Amino acid sequence: MQKQISKHHYLRRRGIYLLPNLFTTMGLFFGFYAIISAWKGYFEQAAITIFVGMIFDGLDGRIARLTNTTSPFGVQYDSLSDMVTFGVAPALFAYNWGLYSLGKVGWLVAFIYTAATALRLARFNTQIERVSNTYFRGLPSPAAAAVIASMIWTGTTTLGIIGTQVSIILAVITVLVAGLMLSSSVPYYSFKQIDLKGRVPFVMILLFILLCVAITIDPPSVLFIGFLLFTISGPIMCLFRCRHKKRNMRRYLSAKRGKNFLDED
Repeated sequence: MQKQISKHHYLRRRGIYLLPNLFTTMGLFFGFYAIISAWKGYFEQAAITIFVGMIFDGLDGRIARLTNTTSPFGVQYDSLSDMVTFGVAPALFAYNWGLYSLGKVGWLVAFIYTAATALRLARFNTQIERVSNTYFRGLPSPAAAAVIASMIWTGTTTLGIIGTQVSIILAVITVLVAGLMLSSSVPYYSFKQIDLKGRVPFVMILLFILLCVAITIDPPSVLFIGFLLFTISGPIMCLFRCRHKKRNMRRYLSAKRGKNFLDED
């Protein structure tokens, strides 16, 4: 009897933290709403809701860390929410906007992106204890979704083009973004080192204000350029790292040959 009471008490005490998981749920809601909007042809609305989902996704983890309410449940729930908001929603968004005109190739491209997101999130969960606080290994799924959403948003509102006119370009970019998500050698800055509670230089506030003004003037174009530059930054950083390693290796081999030559003398 005592064991049953203790077990019941243990099960009753087990639960989830409300605040961070509430933000995760809101991100999931906007991801699902983006799917419905894209299916009905409201592409601008779908793009906006994906970005709103990104905001909630960025807040849930920070709130959990600030309030010391992190939990294994929250980690898994966040990944499942990301799969919908940044995996399924952008894939269906891209397919309904222009990939459908490519026939079987179009839905295969959409599936490749969805599968890449699932594999990216699964790899992140299995290596979460070894994940660097400074850099991500591969393109984060929210950034990948932002590239696709902002590209479609820019094409729909700013450029006034139809998805079928650029379906091949859309397919190529979608596959490239999926490949960058799967890459384990391309680093991306995580922005986790930014201390929201600490002091920052005054110029940082000024830059933030200018960024908000630029986004207000032309949201789709500014967001597309910004996330495209972030996507390109990974391969560029990887290239510089490779060149730096090769330079150091040449210096090491040169120094070693010089030492061997002196030893022979």
